[in-house]
Amino acid sequence: MLRATSLDEMPELWNVIKGDMSIVGPRPLLMEYLPLYNSEQAKRHEVRPGITGYAQVNGRNAISWEKKFELDTWYVNNHSLWLDFKIMLKTVKKVIAKDDISADGEATMIKFTGTPEQK
Repeated sequence: MLRATSLDEMPELWNVIKGDMSIVGPRPLLMEYLPLYNSEQAKRHEVRPGITGYAQVNGRNAISWEKKFELDTWYVNNHSLWLDFKIMLKTVKKVIAKDDISADGEATMIKFTGTPEQK
């Protein structure tokens, strides 16, 4: 139930209050993924990670890692207060509708193993 309603994200509000995170930004990923990023994907670290983000309102766990990184870097290159506001509104709609909570047949996203050109 916590995952389905996104209530498991609530402890991250403390990280926003501390200034370690933002409400909107690319979702933080596991540290073990850092060496797997290509230079374009690494741009996601140019802004604070967020509780919700552009990739989350455009597919969340139902999209590929490549698409997720593409959306994250688009956000980094285009972020603004207006865009953040639109993302927050879309997030509320997605949570209420329980859209894109998980990838087909998975509870969460499959593990990131690098982009095809890196393997």
